[in-house]
Amino acid sequence: MAALSILSVKFVATALSLELAGYYNSSYGFLQIFGILADFGLYAVSVREMSRSDRKEEVLSALIFLRTIILTISLGSAIVFAWLLPQWQGTPLPLGVTLAALTPFFTLLAGTLRSVFQINYRLQYVFVAEVSQRILTTALLALIILLGIRGSTDENVFLYCTLIGGIGALLLLLLSYIFAHRFITFAVRWHPATMRRLLKSALPFGTAYLLLSFCRQFDMTLIALLRDDFQIQNAYYGFVIRMGEMGFLIPTFLLNSILPIVSERRERGEDASALLGKTFLLLLLLSTTAGMFAMLWPRPLVALLTTREYLSTAGHPGADTALRLTSVPMFLYGFILFSFYMALVHGEWKRLIATLAACALLSVGSNLLLIPRLGFVGAATTAIIVQSLLVSLLLPATLRYAQPHFPPTAFVRWFVFSLLLAVALWVSRPFLANDFLTFVGLAGAGVVLGVLLWLTGLVQIIGALQRHSLGLGEKHEI
Repeated sequence: MAALSILSVKFVATALSLELAGYYNSSYGFLQIFGILADFGLYAVSVREMSRSDRKEEVLSALIFLRTIILTISLGSAIVFAWLLPQWQGTPLPLGVTLAALTPFFTLLAGTLRSVFQINYRLQYVFVAEVSQRILTTALLALIILLGIRGSTDENVFLYCTLIGGIGALLLLLLSYIFAHRFITFAVRWHPATMRRLLKSALPFGTAYLLLSFCRQFDMTLIALLRDDFQIQNAYYGFVIRMGEMGFLIPTFLLNSILPIVSERRERGEDASALLGKTFLLLLLLSTTAGMFAMLWPRPLVALLTTREYLSTAGHPGADTALRLTSVPMFLYGFILFSFYMALVHGEWKRLIATLAACALLSVGSNLLLIPRLGFVGAATTAIIVQSLLVSLLLPATLRYAQPHFPPTAFVRWFVFSLLLAVALWVSRPFLANDFLTFVGLAGAGVVLGVLLWLTGLVQIIGALQRHSLGLGEKHEI
């Protein structure tokens, strides 16, 4: 999914002019807050509620009903705002937002059905549906390139690119619906008592998700509201943010996967420390790798994944500047996610929400000050400040009550791995003179990563943690 989505970024950046690409990024960026509001934490509680209940059809029917109502209100409000905002009058952005809203609408409805596959341990159906969606959207975008469209200033091409996301999301919903009916029969029905219980359970999750999105995902909208040249700013910044989000699909899915397991073990009083230790160590390695590549290879990566039009020039920051700046949030985001999920699992949501609320105010305030003067550079600087503060406030407390277990030498091994990886990326950077060499460099870097993980013993440590988490080994192994 991440690979196909990044390929889609390449096609959109190639097909559209810089200005229309900015409108494209702004359309989806504006919807992020409304999408989080539309989710309202229901996905986070759906698996737990479905697995506990002996009336699964009723719970799922209530979830779909609730999700449809909240989606309609939230995304409908987004569309109305887009058409009423005076800054966007006379631009293609309102129509772009209207078409882009189809993507979160269908995607979130499909996400409700994902709980059916999780509780039945049939995630291969999720794989088929999700990857089919990405293949369809990537193929439709590739069609533009095959037709010879490059750097188009035609607004119809922009609208076509925006609509493709909704088409792919509709396929995701249809496949999810067909597959889910193999395991459970459901219909959209009104179940007031069940819906009230679901809303009450989802409220802490929904509030926390919304505040976290203000810390991380509101800056593109503020750029669109505060800058006259927002389409150019979001062209540079938006694709970099998209790359980062796609790169963190794995940490997000990883934490989504362990959430019900950790919850069940905690309720039964069982030990989950090895599972949490393995998860934390994996997040540390993924975050380090993403941050290193973004910091040390920003220019060749941007040239490969977009076009050279997006690169910085003398006195003019471009997308490679944005990627270098976002390397810090890329490194930090895995720890924020870990702290976020563990706080909700362990009932520490009050402290979590208070921290997120303070950081959300700081984020909005800092962006209001910096974006008018610095554009996306100000937004990226704000992200560094806010996410560094979030990690410093959340992670120490999380490690105390979650208590992930891993050997003390793991951090020494991680440091050696990071140092060797940084040297390898720094030494190889001058050789990445064109897209082909960058592609070869990425393939080679994959081999280097595997070698470094083996040489530093991190593979063995993760394996031992895995065996212990499954009850197959003794704690002294690690």
